[in-house]
Amino acid sequence: MKKDKHNHVQALRDVQHFGEEGGVVPVIDVAATSTFMHPKDMERVFDGELQGCYLYSRHSNPTVNMFGKKLAAMDAAEAALGVSSGMAAICCTLEQICSQGDHIIASDTIYGGSYALFAHLFPRKGIEVSFVDIANLDKVKACVKPNTKVIYAETVSNPMLAVADIAGLKKITVANHAQLVIDNTFMPSIVTPIPLGADIVVYSCTKYISGASDLIAGAIVGSSDFISSLLDINSGHVMLTGPVLDPRISHELYMRLDHLPVRMKAHSDAALYFAEKLEERGLKPVYPGLKSHTSHKLLADQVNAHTGFGGMVALNVGSLEKARSLAEKLQNEKFALFAVSLGFSRTLVSIPAASTSSEIPAEDREKLGLSDGILRFSIGYLGDLEVMTKRFFKCFDEIF
Repeated sequence: MKKDKHNHVQALRDVQHFGEEGGVVPVIDVAATSTFMHPKDMERVFDGELQGCYLYSRHSNPTVNMFGKKLAAMDAAEAALGVSSGMAAICCTLEQICSQGDHIIASDTIYGGSYALFAHLFPRKGIEVSFVDIANLDKVKACVKPNTKVIYAETVSNPMLAVADIAGLKKITVANHAQLVIDNTFMPSIVTPIPLGADIVVYSCTKYISGASDLIAGAIVGSSDFISSLLDINSGHVMLTGPVLDPRISHELYMRLDHLPVRMKAHSDAALYFAEKLEERGLKPVYPGLKSHTSHKLLADQVNAHTGFGGMVALNVGSLEKARSLAEKLQNEKFALFAVSLGFSRTLVSIPAASTSSEIPAEDREKLGLSDGILRFSIGYLGDLEVMTKRFFKCFDEIF
């Protein structure tokens, strides 16, 4: 493995849960509540004296736990917990760490939903958030306050594809007794943030981990103590706010983790091919797998061996009107589907400034370079790469 990094593929291979009758596929446990043979044992659970048993599926469920163990193995972590969505993962994680009067430093280029959560909801709860260029470690250091509890970043930002220096950010959190939370939604199995320095990793499993755009789910990865704290009967944010993951969805995700590395490599290969062809035509795609990307070397030092650089590509076509026209043509020519989200087997294209980043004020988008003309591509792996790229240029040439 590159630089002796965590072997995520072998870790997945080594996790195996059997069915009740020895089947190679584990069963789905849909029970909402579990039986106690001795009444005193239930009392001990509520008193916090008895751990590790099943009580009620909002607290824990065998199938959800299996998914968590498998994801934790892939991420070189002690534990993981599936939740109902990526936003639930972010919200529960940060509210478990922070309370009224605390401070969060967040990347200024993040998913619009995360931005809205930080900018609008957290201040109502007395949690202060400072947005900063996460790639500039000096600026991050300058934002630190005595009450800073968390530095939050995306491994590769949505939609600008800026790369976080996880090890560099870790040094800042250690020096200031804070925690580093990394959203790794864009890069599962490609980057393993915890060995690089992250304390907690969050995912929207709706995206690449699912891979089929057919379910909503999230996950939190971290230490056993932190995951247990989320489930504490008296103070756990997952336990008490209730964003539990359905065991049927947990089972789906458990099974799909096996082929996640294969899918991510296919996405990466297709995205690199597409980005290189754009660059050959004199365009300026944003893709961290290109040597022209300002953070190519940084990401190259963080990715696991033989994984590639992810499936996301951005391209500025100049204006919102042109972005709309091109997106429509790309859908008509069956190059891409015009849709939000990412990680599907087919290419998805969206206009972030008018959709998933619209929560960010226009003046802030302008400062970030997130113009109205940017198209965000989640490159799928279905179709011949040469044929698909020709379809793109046919549409592009008709407009430009």
